[in-house]
Amino acid sequence: MDRTVKISVTAGDVDIDLDGSTAEIEEMLALLRQDDTWGLMIDRLKVAKKAALKATIAAAKASGLPKRGSAFNTLVESCSLKRKPDQVLGAIHYLREVEGVMDSPPRVINQLFEDAGMEPPGNLSLYLNRLRERNFLIIPSANEDKNRFAILSEEGRTHLNKRSVK
Repeated sequence: MDRTVKISVTAGDVDIDLDGSTAEIEEMLALLRQDDTWGLMIDRLKVAKKAALKATIAAAKASGLPKRGSAFNTLVESCSLKRKPDQVLGAIHYLREVEGVMDSPPRVINQLFEDAGMEPPGNLSLYLNRLRERNFLIIPSANEDKNRFAILSEEGRTHLNKRSVK
């Protein structure tokens, strides 16, 4: 016995309202994908997501949330990042995931440390290369092997998560 299924999605001027058996819904979705209705819906949802993210960031800034230095310092303290390589890993995580910065030359990372009232790492390339050797950082192939585009690998995320549990 096939149960009745209902799918209803509205994004802007695109409205999808389906109901029927699972097989019927799958068939209707296949038709929607063929005539680009589904693609339009996905595009509208992406636009709405970006707008919501921008509005959230603007509201957060307007509400007086902590400055970047204190927020990064809180990350370092809450994750018990005592060693400089771990702090550099935390800085890259903070810049990518919290601030959405995808290009962070040494001056950006050093400024983050200074904003937090911490001593900057100094020879940042040394730390970044060692973190890459430990497979904590990866550089997407499109970025010409430049450290400034490094992102945390799964091992790097796991390493930071282990620190925060202690």
